[in-house]
Amino acid sequence: QVQLVESGGGLVQAGGSLRLSCAASRRTFSLYTMGWFRQAPGKEREFVGGIRWSGGSAYYSDSVKGRFTISRDNAKNTVYLEMNSLKPEDTAVYYCAARSGRAVSTDSDAYDYWGQGTQVTVSS
Repeated sequence: QVQLVESGGGLVQAGGSLRLSCAASRRTFSLYTMGWFRQAPGKEREFVGGIRWSGGSAYYSDSVKGRFTISRDNAKNTVYLEMNSLKPEDTAVYYCAARSGRAVSTDSDAYDYWGQGTQVTVSS
């Protein structure tokens, strides 16, 4: 089992920035590929981005590419989502997720463990 706890959400004005953190409970965190998803009211959960177990390049959805950055610190069992130039349409509950596969997947069903989510609200 891997427990994931997100933090860092909040209310920010359009154009602002936030950094989300996702802390994992397990020492074998470095073996998991991590993803970030979000879900806005009335909408399906969507892929935001992900990073492989080994780190390196991250992958992003087109809607956030160039504005969001994912990184991980395996020594701290933590993955980060740095969000810049935020827009009102970025408002959602953001979730981190872990999967034992090596590749980043855009499919939420491919992930084995999920955090409880953290609310991000961007005001116009």
